Amino acid sequence: MRVAIIGGGAAGMMAAWSVSQNHPNANVVLFEKNKNLGAKVIISGGGRCNLTTGIEQVSDVLKNYPRGSRFLKHAIYSMPPAQVRDFFENLGVATKCEKDLRVFPVSNNGHDVVDAFVTYFKTTNVVVSLGTQIVNIDHSNGEFRVYKKNDQVECFDKLIITTGGQAYRHTGSSGDGYAFAESLGHTITELGPSLNSFILKEKFFANVSGLSFKNVKLTAKCNDNKKHQISGPILFTHKGLTGPAVFAMSALLAFLHISDDQPLILKLDLLPELSLKDLMSYWNQFLISSPKKYFKHFLYTYIPKSMIELLDNQYNLKMNMPANSLNVKTVNLILEQCKNLHVHITGRGKGDEFVTAGGVCRSEINSKTMQSNITSCLYFAGEIMDVDGVTGGFNLQASWACGNLAGRLLN
Repeated sequence: MRVAIIGGGAAGMMAAWSVSQNHPNANVVLFEKNKNLGAKVIISGGGRCNLTTGIEQVSDVLKNYPRGSRFLKHAIYSMPPAQVRDFFENLGVATKCEKDLRVFPVSNNGHDVVDAFVTYFKTTNVVVSLGTQIVNIDHSNGEFRVYKKNDQVECFDKLIITTGGQAYRHTGSSGDGYAFAESLGHTITELGPSLNSFILKEKFFANVSGLSFKNVKLTAKCNDNKKHQISGPILFTHKGLTGPAVFAMSALLAFLHISDDQPLILKLDLLPELSLKDLMSYWNQFLISSPKKYFKHFLYTYIPKSMIELLDNQYNLKMNMPANSLNVKTVNLILEQCKNLHVHITGRGKGDEFVTAGGVCRSEINSKTMQSNITSCLYFAGEIMDVDGVTGGFNLQASWACGNLAGRLLN
C-alpha cells in the first residue's frame, strides 16, 4: 500500500507517524513544500509551541471549538490531551502544564516538537519529501496521481490531505489543499480569518499601546441581534486590541463583515469582577475617607493610571474633580464608562490571523475515520477541514487527534 500525505504540519506529521505505527508495511511519502517540516508548529505559542491543553475532560475541551465541536468528538476521545502529552513524552519531548492550562515543551522550544518527528521518521517507512510543491491531484481507477511542480507524477493507493488553511502565509499556508479537495469532489465552505487582532476606529488608544488587562469582558452584538460575550486578557496596541480574549471573540465573528463603513461596536467591561453596585459602595467609602481627593484617585485602585487619564481626556469625564464636588449622576456616568466602554472595530489585523475558519465541509467527511464520504481512500486532517478552536492549544490538539485517526484507520 502506497500512502501520500500532502502537508507536513501538525496533522500531516501525526498522520505519517500513525500510518507507520499501524501499517508498518505501507510505503509512506510525506510531501512538504517548505524546506522543513512544521513551520507553523514551531512558531505557535510565540515559538514555545502550545501543543495541547491541560483541560482533562473531553466534554470541556470540545467547548472550545466555535466550529466542529461535534465533528471532533470521536477524534479527541480517541486521543485526548492527556494522551497527546504521553505521546510527546514517549517521543522524548518532556511537557509542562502552566497555570492557564496551556501545555508546552519543558524546553519552551517549538523546534523540539518538530525535531522529535524528524528523528522518528528516519527510523521508519516514512519518506519525507521536502521542498516539493504539489500542483494537482486526480483520482481514477482506484489510484491517486500526484503531480509535482517539476512535472513528475507519483501514484498512490491512499491520500491524506493535511495542507492546513491559509493563515500565516509566510509559513507556506497558502490554501492549496482547498483546490485539491474541490478537484476530488469536495465542497469548501466560506472561509474567514480567526484568532486575529482587531483594528479600532478610536486611534487615541495608541497612546496606551502595550497596556494589558488580565480580565476584561468583551461583548459584541451582531446584525442578527446575536450577542457574543468573552472574558479574558487583552492588550491595547498601536492599532487596536489583541490578546486571548480578543482572539476568542474574533473566532466567533470570523464570518462577519467588518469595515470602516460597517464598524462593529465592541463593549469593554474593564472591571468585570465588580458590579456597579459594588463600585458605588466602594465610592461612598472613599468619599467619606477622602472627600478632597480627586475622583481619578479612587479609580487608580482598579484601573491603570494611563487608561484613566486617557478616558478622562477623551470623554471629558471630570475625574480631576474633588470627590465631594461630584453628584451621584456624574459618578454613575464615569463608572458606566469603565463598565461599558464602547469601541468600534473597523478591521482585522491582516495576515495576523492564526487560523482559517471554514474549509472542507464536515458533512462530506466521516468523523470516525476522517475518510471522505465522496472519494474512496481519501482522508483529511487538520485545519483544511471546517473546524477551528480558540487559543490555548485547541487547534493543535485537533490536528494531532485527527491526524492520528486518519493514519490509523486507513482501509
